[in-house]
Amino acid sequence: MTSKANVIGVSMVKFEKPGKNEPYEIMASKAITNALKDAGISLSDVNQAYASYVYGDSTSGQTALYRVGMTGIPIINVNNNCSSGSTALYLARQAVESGAEECVLAFGFEEMKPGALSENWTDRMSPFQWIYDQFETLNPELPDGPVALKVFGAAAIEYLEKYGASPDIFGKVAVKSRKHAVNNPYSLFNKEITLDEVMQSPEVYPGLNRLMACPPTCGAAAVVVCSDDFAKKHNIQNAVKITAQSMTTDKPDSKENNMQLVGLKMTEEAAKEVYEKSGVGPEDVDVVELHDCFTPNEVITYEGLGLVGEGEAEKLIYDEDNTYGGKFVVNPSGGLMSKGHPLGATGLAQCTELVWHLRGEAGKRQVEGAKVGLQHNVGLGGACIVTMYQTV
Repeated sequence: MTSKANVIGVSMVKFEKPGKNEPYEIMASKAITNALKDAGISLSDVNQAYASYVYGDSTSGQTALYRVGMTGIPIINVNNNCSSGSTALYLARQAVESGAEECVLAFGFEEMKPGALSENWTDRMSPFQWIYDQFETLNPELPDGPVALKVFGAAAIEYLEKYGASPDIFGKVAVKSRKHAVNNPYSLFNKEITLDEVMQSPEVYPGLNRLMACPPTCGAAAVVVCSDDFAKKHNIQNAVKITAQSMTTDKPDSKENNMQLVGLKMTEEAAKEVYEKSGVGPEDVDVVELHDCFTPNEVITYEGLGLVGEGEAEKLIYDEDNTYGGKFVVNPSGGLMSKGHPLGATGLAQCTELVWHLRGEAGKRQVEGAKVGLQHNVGLGGACIVTMYQTV
């Protein structure tokens, strides 16, 4: 590795409900244009680009980037389910750290449909088949339903039963996230909710109420990554370092229980590697953006990231150590649950939010004195990417 990667430009568009969004190529081109402007460079300075999305035809990344310019650079399309955006960032970071390229663009977008996620290709082996099979083995009493509802619902039930925790913890996380989102102009939802509203909202699957789930969302985000030499050459003053990053996938023990099926083991291993590479522990983290597609996953991820010990998430939540004034500020953006979750854009929007905080540019939701940011993005099927950011 010849250089640490620097994030020098970030941008995202406001996330919207399906049907109220602009076309994917318009959203993406706006995010790209503004990320380049934020970096103070032009598209001609970019050597390579990675485009992340899940619901779209091949080479949609080219269509989006061509609206900004056609410079002949390699454009690689990335689909890694809900972790697609962070996968694009992972590849951009690798290209820079290896010395292969000096400046790389990662951008992501999604046009989603209303309702729960579904599979497009029903005439061939499902990438979730092993999850379906193991879910049936672990939970013969639970009903059928969309894969995400089933596995995250089962994980929620398992967590409560294993640690004797109150179901209110999932509601409290939703209340906290929505309170954060009020101060985020890019968030889909911007009104506070109460614990009673969450707990009394309709059940969408055993273990999950509607207000514990992220909404289908459309949006885009973009990030510019460069080498130390490029940053010096262009007199970049507000760079944020990616000090460590790890991607993990499933192992045989991912089938052991419901919490492993939704990525707990992948999270633990990726976080451990990031802490070892960076020399920075969870106790040093100021601000966290993690994958709360369902609020039970936020609770499980507190422990997966080592923010608390096993079974200690309930105390963290009741002590309000997951918000302003506590040990960590988790999902100041409002998270996926409130900000929205356009699959291909999510990981890059998380990066954008953390960079804004580390630069001191997050406005009313600014985490004061933030120097260390931690990102967690997971996709069923599966992959998990954990990233550590620090101010230069």
